[in-house]
Amino acid sequence: MGISMRPLTLILLLATGACSMTPKLNLPPAPVADSYPGADTAATAEALPAWRGMFGDPRLQRLVALSLDANRDLRIAALNAEAARAQRTVQRAQSLPSINAEGGYSRQRQPAGATGAAVGGTSGNGATGIEFGQFTAQAALTSFEIDLFGRLRALNEAAFHRWLSSVEARHAVRLNVIGTVVDAYLNERLAEEQLSLTRSTLADWETSLDISRRLKAAGQASGVDLAQAQGLVRQAQADLAQRERELAQASNALTLAVGAPLPGDLPPPISLMDQPIRTELNAGTPSDLLIHRPDIAQAEQELRAANADVGAARAAFFPRISLTAAFGFASRAFEGLFQGANRSWSYSPAISVPVFRGGELRGNLDIAKLRTSTAVATYEKTIQTAFREVADGLAARATYATQLTELRAVVTQAQRRASLAQLSYSAGMSSRLELLDAQRATYAAQQAALVVRRDELASAAALYRALGGDTGQNTDTP
Repeated sequence: MGISMRPLTLILLLATGACSMTPKLNLPPAPVADSYPGADTAATAEALPAWRGMFGDPRLQRLVALSLDANRDLRIAALNAEAARAQRTVQRAQSLPSINAEGGYSRQRQPAGATGAAVGGTSGNGATGIEFGQFTAQAALTSFEIDLFGRLRALNEAAFHRWLSSVEARHAVRLNVIGTVVDAYLNERLAEEQLSLTRSTLADWETSLDISRRLKAAGQASGVDLAQAQGLVRQAQADLAQRERELAQASNALTLAVGAPLPGDLPPPISLMDQPIRTELNAGTPSDLLIHRPDIAQAEQELRAANADVGAARAAFFPRISLTAAFGFASRAFEGLFQGANRSWSYSPAISVPVFRGGELRGNLDIAKLRTSTAVATYEKTIQTAFREVADGLAARATYATQLTELRAVVTQAQRRASLAQLSYSAGMSSRLELLDAQRATYAAQQAALVVRRDELASAAALYRALGGDTGQNTDTP
């Protein structure tokens, strides 16, 4: 007897014509201005360089490359992306038929009286009965849900977008790791150069203190000159302790950012003033952020996943149709198991209609809608934050260059003043106090210039990150 395909065909046709309960998603417009404050709207858009093109210091490049292999945050993000991929595979499998192949053998005995047989075999204790065995082999389709209203399809779509979100999160973490290493490296450079400057200044002031003591002993200098020289040495010694502490802490922070001990064969460092970090970047327009910022793309994918959850919650109000079927063979003798006469089959469609769930379905739908609204607000907030970060970076770029130029001029003038004060003091035309004050002013100006230069470079790195930078998306294919 053949299998009637009419009911099965009808069910498959219903499945292929399944409707979708997922609402159409229209992304909200970016809640920011069309251009950045003070930006040149006529500037031609320019692709951002890869991180090696942005940060030209070979020592820094080596540290960044090491961090991309060793940083634990990036490793966690990569594992989360793989977990989301696996979860998507699990969810997608629920919308496909689950077929199991089974084989078995059973043997049983029934009393003759239970079977109604007049003649039966005799068991070991003298009782009559019937004993027989049976071989079976079948393929079974177990509770395959016909996704008539798109519930499984919506859940599969939500899992897909959450996977894409995890991939974008990985890109965002990669960009943050690069930025963190750059910031830590610049802080270490600042601490080391300030320490070197402090040591050099302390050596000069200790020499001046020794001269002041000799002059005082010879009656050629006042106690005020000696006290001034002693105060400068004390201040430099205090600064030295501070700089040593800051360098140790900056080195620890750099090691943490990299995620591994720093190699001993790193290229020699480049001074802050000569750092080949690009400080001129074309910001483009705010709409470019929607393409380049991985955190915005992540928020968008979360929004799409939440919207798909609404579709799944809506579909839960409608009936679920499932199919259980089996096709196989059964025979008392294994030799004839697969003969046509021993063929068996069954199929049993089932329908489940929600009647009373105590408000659970309505509550799930309300939660899904609220989460979608939250995702919209998060998406918009992410765009606003990105706009502010870029605007801050552009404002910093416009002012740091001028500030550093002026500070360099201050250092030059302070050094010139110190040289003239030395000549004037040597010629007996000015007091030693004036010379010491000029040296102190030079030291302060040099320290301030180093800080501003570090801030300028860190601001350029922050702008690079704010614009989307190098997220390595060409190496990750969803």
